[in-house]
Amino acid sequence: MIVCGDDALAHRLATELRDVYRERVVLVRPGGGPAAGPRLAVPGQGRASALLGRVSAAMAGAPPAPERLPEETEAAEPTEPVLEAAGVARAAALALVYDDDETNIRAALTARRLNPGLRLVIRLYNRKLGQHLEELLDQAARVALPDLDPAAVDASTTVLSDADTAAPALAATAVAGTSKVVHADGLLLRAVERTPPGRGEAPDPGLCTLALLSATVNDPAGEEGSDSSGTAGPQLLPDPRTVAAAAGRGTVVLEAVTHTVPAQAPGRLAGRGLPLSDLFSRRLRWAVAATALAVCALAVVSWVVTGDHPLHAAYVTLLDLFSINEPAVGESTPRQVLQLLTGLLGLILLPLLVAGALEALGAFRGASALRRPPRGLSGHVVLLGLGKIGTRVLAQLRGLDIPVVCVEADPEARGVALARRLRVPTVTGDVTQEGVLEAAKIHRAHALLALTSSDTTNLEAALYARTVKADLRVALRLYDDDFATAVYRTLRAAHPGALTRSRSVSHLAAPAFAGAMMGRQILGAIPVERKVLVFAALSVAGHPLLEGRTIGEAFRPGAWRVLALDTTAPADRRPDLATPHPADGPSRPTGLVWDLHPGYVLRPDDRVVVAATRRGLAELLGRRTGPHTPPHQPPRPGHATGR
Repeated sequence: MIVCGDDALAHRLATELRDVYRERVVLVRPGGGPAAGPRLAVPGQGRASALLGRVSAAMAGAPPAPERLPEETEAAEPTEPVLEAAGVARAAALALVYDDDETNIRAALTARRLNPGLRLVIRLYNRKLGQHLEELLDQAARVALPDLDPAAVDASTTVLSDADTAAPALAATAVAGTSKVVHADGLLLRAVERTPPGRGEAPDPGLCTLALLSATVNDPAGEEGSDSSGTAGPQLLPDPRTVAAAAGRGTVVLEAVTHTVPAQAPGRLAGRGLPLSDLFSRRLRWAVAATALAVCALAVVSWVVTGDHPLHAAYVTLLDLFSINEPAVGESTPRQVLQLLTGLLGLILLPLLVAGALEALGAFRGASALRRPPRGLSGHVVLLGLGKIGTRVLAQLRGLDIPVVCVEADPEARGVALARRLRVPTVTGDVTQEGVLEAAKIHRAHALLALTSSDTTNLEAALYARTVKADLRVALRLYDDDFATAVYRTLRAAHPGALTRSRSVSHLAAPAFAGAMMGRQILGAIPVERKVLVFAALSVAGHPLLEGRTIGEAFRPGAWRVLALDTTAPADRRPDLATPHPADGPSRPTGLVWDLHPGYVLRPDDRVVVAATRRGLAELLGRRTGPHTPPHQPPRPGHATGR
C-alpha cells in the first residue's frame, strides 16, 4: 500500500496500516524534515514540544521509545514517475492525503490511469467536488475493467475529509452530554462517559456498553489510557461479566439513538430576510403596537358616535390619521374632537415610522457584518480558529443548538462566511493579544475549543484561559499525537479540578482513512481516551466470522460487536450510510434496526453496522473469503428484533 502526503496524517496513516493491519507500506512525502511534517510549518512549536516532552518524560520516569518508521520515499509531489517508482502498478491501495486538494486530484487521475483496479482513498475538503470526483474515478475503473466485480467498483474510490472525520469528536469533547457522535443513515448515535455508580447503585448500561474507562482516568497526574496501558487502560467492547466485575471504573455507553430530521427545504423567501426581532427593536415594536391599538380605539369610537358603517368609520379615521381628510367644519362636536385626536396621533406616528425605517436600514447593513457577543452571554463555547477543522466543528456545534462565540485572526478565513450566515457572534483578532478572549466572554464560557493551525497558539490560549477561569473545560487541537499526550498530562497535573482534553486530528482521522484503504465503509470513529473505536458498515457475505452466526455468536469481546442491521432491501440500500439524507430530497424512514435479538442468524445478503477496535476490524476483515455473490433466498419469517 502507498501513502502520499505532506503532514502528520500521512505518517500516522502509514503507521496505522503497518502496525494494525500488518500491511507493507510505502510512504511518499516531501523531503527535508521529519515525517511528522506539519510541525516544521509552525514557528516555535519545536521548542514548546520539547519543553512539554521533557516535563512529560520526567513525570513518566522514562523517555518514550523511538518508533520504527515505514518505508519512505522523498518527493516534492506525487508525479507519474514518483508513483511508478513507489509501485503503484502493483499496489492494492493508494492514499492521497496532501493538504492541497488540487495535488490530490491530479495524483488520483494519474494513478487511476496507471492502475485502473487500484483502490483510491483521497483527502478532499470540498464535499461536492469529492462526490463528483468519486463518480468520475469509479466510472473510469468500470470502463477500463468491465469484468470487475460491481462491489469492488463501489469501493474503488473513497473521498474523505480529515475535518469531517475529526470534527464530531472535537465538538463533542467540549460539550457535556453529547460526548461522542456518529451518524448512520440519518440516525444520531451518542456515546457518553458515565462515572462509576455509588455504593448500592446499579450502573445504567444504556443500549450497550462500548468501553470501560481506564483505572487512572480520575488521577490528576495520570495519563489517558492507550494501547500500551495494559489491563489498567480502557477496555473496548467488554462483555457483561467484565462490566459487572469492573467496580469503580467509569464506562462509555451508547446512550441514545435518535432520528435526525433533515432540515426542511427553504421557501422562496427563506434566508433572504431577517427576523422581525433583528429588524426592529423591542421598544419600537411596543410603540407601534400601542399606536395601532389607539387607532383601532378611535375607529370604534367614530363608529359609535357617527353611526356610520364600521368599514367607513375605519376609512375616515385613517384619512384623519394621515391628515388627508376634509376639516370637520359644521359637523358635531364629538366628530371634531375625534378628528383632532386622530391628527395628533398621526403626528406621533410619523417619527415612529422614520425610526423604524432607520432601524431596518441599519439591520440590513449589519446583516453582512459579523455579530458581536451579546451582553449577558454565558454557558457558551469559545471556538478559536475558523479554518478547515474549525468550520466543520462550528457546523457540528450549531447543529446541536449549542451557543458559540468564534475568534478568528483572519477576516477572510474559510469559516467566517459560515459564521456570518449562521449569525454566530465572532471576535476578529489575534487570540494571543490581550483583550481578545475577554471580548469572547471567556470568563462566562462553558468550554474552550482551540482549533487554530498553530500548536503554540492553541496552548497559549488554553493556559491564559485557565488563568481567567480555572474550571473551564478545555479541548486543544494538536497535530502531533505525542505532543498532544504531553500537553494533556501537563495541564491535567496543573489543573486537576478541570476537564482537559488534547486531541490530535491525525490520531482521530487516521483510522477512517486506513479503514477505507482496506475496502470498507467507515461511518465514524469515537475516541476512548487514547484509543479509538471504529464504526463500520459491512456486508455479511464473505465474512466467515459473521455469516451464518447469530448476533450473540458474532460478538467478540474486546474486538468487535454487531450493533445494527440494515433491513432495507439490497436493491434499495443507500451506498453510503455516513452521508446525511439530502435536505431537499424525499424523506424516508431509516432501515437500520438497533435492538437486535441475540439469536438472529446473519444471512449473506445482510448488511450490519459494527463497532470494532482497530485490530479487531483488521482481524474481522482479514478473514474474508473474497468476492461472494449470495444466492437468492426467500424472506424468512420473523423480524430481526425480538425483544
